[in-house]
Amino acid sequence: MTMTDVEAVQPAGPAQEDEPLGATRAERLSALAQQHGALVTLVIAVIAASFSFDTFLTSANMENMALSSAFLAVVALGMTFVIVTGGIDLSVGSLFALGGVLAAWGSQYGTAVALLLPLAACGLIGFVNGLLIARSRLAPFIVTLAAMLGARGILLAITDEGANTYLVDKSTFFADLGQDKLLGVGLPVWITLVLFVLGALVLRRSRFGQYVYAVGGNEDAAALMGAPVARTKIGVYTLSGLCAGLAGALNAAWLVSGVTILGSGMELEAISAVVIGGTLLTGGFGFISGSLVGVLLLKVIQNVINQIGSLDSAYQQVVSGAFLAVVVIAQTWLGRRRRVL
Repeated sequence: MTMTDVEAVQPAGPAQEDEPLGATRAERLSALAQQHGALVTLVIAVIAASFSFDTFLTSANMENMALSSAFLAVVALGMTFVIVTGGIDLSVGSLFALGGVLAAWGSQYGTAVALLLPLAACGLIGFVNGLLIARSRLAPFIVTLAAMLGARGILLAITDEGANTYLVDKSTFFADLGQDKLLGVGLPVWITLVLFVLGALVLRRSRFGQYVYAVGGNEDAAALMGAPVARTKIGVYTLSGLCAGLAGALNAAWLVSGVTILGSGMELEAISAVVIGGTLLTGGFGFISGSLVGVLLLKVIQNVINQIGSLDSAYQQVVSGAFLAVVVIAQTWLGRRRRVL
């Protein structure tokens, strides 16, 4: 099978990001709005917040937002691959928490164990998710929901129902991964940026990335053209598990402890960030960079609400949910408009 064969069944992947030469001005505007609308909104939100709050652009506030965004961004990175194939992964929040606890426990045996143990455990759970979805043709929602409950159960079992909190020795190199800075920016932020660059290269430039778009665009057509549909699905869910486990490990290094109550609702935040960034829930269209923008936009909204001070933290969920609904409606409208035009 050649790359041309895959691209033939890839209706909205990187090769198709640029509109045809004969595209109308309305089509080009619709495409730009769908691809870069979140970035424009982020820029407007940052400018408005910087003029409204004196403390918004301070180095301390920027550093706090960057660090808090880094862990969610790593989870959203893996989620992007899953959603581009037309799937969903509800287990990442529990895997994030599980990865953090396993990393904190393993840190007593060295940095290698602290990193490899959560990657192995969470990657294995992701692999099983993909295997059940791809080979047994079970619904991703059901499979990953079961994995979410199962991972949380494992977490509670190894922490004695949350009674035990494993601590990370601050003198270890593993703790330095979460605590140290490079050029004034925390190492987790740099690690996240490197992962996003690699993820973008894989999704846009590799054969696996072409398969991901092809499966999400039209699974039956992709199979007819010889794309490894099952292996691609297994691959994206394994990647999602690895990203969630790594994010949990980095978070444990930052907090120097494995906190059992983290990760609740994180799967919904990750999905929201990916969709806000321009990736279609129906699959076949999406961007790694858009997911990063989606994460930053959510964090800016949350930070603005905190800056206001008079609003309860529950408003963060209300605003984020309302914003997500608007984005999904806009995506649907733009998609229909492009098809009509």
